[in-house]
Amino acid sequence: MQKFFVKNEQIKDNNIIEITGTDVNHITNVLRLRSDDEIQICNKDTSENYVVEIISYSKDNVICKIIEKVKNNTETEFNLDIYQGIPKADKMELIIQKTTEIGVKKIIPVAMERCVVKLNEVNSSKKIDRWQKISEVAAKQSKRDIIPKVERIYNFNEILEKIKEYDLFIVAYEDENETTLKKVLKEKENKKNIAILIGPEGGIDIKEIHKLKENRAKIVTLGKRILRTETAPIVMAGNIIYELEN
Repeated sequence: MQKFFVKNEQIKDNNIIEITGTDVNHITNVLRLRSDDEIQICNKDTSENYVVEIISYSKDNVICKIIEKVKNNTETEFNLDIYQGIPKADKMELIIQKTTEIGVKKIIPVAMERCVVKLNEVNSSKKIDRWQKISEVAAKQSKRDIIPKVERIYNFNEILEKIKEYDLFIVAYEDENETTLKKVLKEKENKKNIAILIGPEGGIDIKEIHKLKENRAKIVTLGKRILRTETAPIVMAGNIIYELEN
């Protein structure tokens, strides 16, 4: 069953839900759904889920009637955020798509020492709008109950301030040889709020690693093989959720 997100104000008092925007075209012209067809709706403000029946449609909206409220269990009981050194080309889009499918809650692009891509304010705003749309599409496909937020671009010093907000802030570094991801996860008792930091194509500069260590970030190896910047967050997020999810 196809899933769509709506805002709280689109759910009316008489068990009616109004779908607007680009989803209208997707429902009527791509999926070719019609009256009496059923879809799933998630309220993005409350994460509540409904099975609904389409009762009418036009070029501007699709009107649905709630059949039943359903309990979904697609979200983890802990928070996992990704801080990603901005990569080249469309790699960020792949990272957002796949980590959304896996179950992360937030993606934060980071301007780091070895980032090749330099975005100005106008370009970064357009990029973030596009990245957020990719997150929403992936959330629908994987039947998430939230749409992971793609934050504005942070600079490295802002990340240092963010470390203290997490129970665990884990950094993947190719020159670390001893401390593993599994070891760090086992050592920490409270793991409700976790973040991971991945460097761009050129890796994380040694000066950045020193500053991260000074601020009590956990530096880990991901194994004997060096992973691409777009592979590492997918592997890390998948392993963390596999280890910790009940």
